[in-house]
Amino acid sequence: MEHALDLPSGHRFSIEQNPSWQDREFIDERLGDYNAPFLPDHRYDYFGLFVRDDVGTIRAGLIGNLYARWLFINLLWVDTGLRRRGIGSGLIAEAERRAIAFGCHSAHVDTFSFQGPEFYPRFGYEVFGTIDYPPDHKRIFLQKRLIAEEA
Repeated sequence: MEHALDLPSGHRFSIEQNPSWQDREFIDERLGDYNAPFLPDHRYDYFGLFVRDDVGTIRAGLIGNLYARWLFINLLWVDTGLRRRGIGSGLIAEAERRAIAFGCHSAHVDTFSFQGPEFYPRFGYEVFGTIDYPPDHKRIFLQKRLIAEEA
């Protein structure tokens, strides 16, 4: 069932595969502008932490953002040959240090049941929700308090 958009004259609707980062940032910034009056601290920071080999190839990394006093670990990956060496742990620790310095009080992350649901609880992350996604698996949402609650 299609729903027609009632657009004003001079406007058009489009569906675009792989929108540019410039277009994504435009929407992100406009949403941030809308949100700002509702948040005591509306600063944000997107960052990447990387482990590269001597030719510059990424072998591990964490992509995160800091917003509304929360750290969101968006992506975390460690090359198979580097796993179980503390690299993922180190990336999480560095992201959390960065978040605390930025003024964040908590962190959240999500993972799939076939990725690393046992990994994050080792660092104090607790499950706060799950959904059946993708089929035959779960998406698990976890959170962690980074600093003590303010009195």
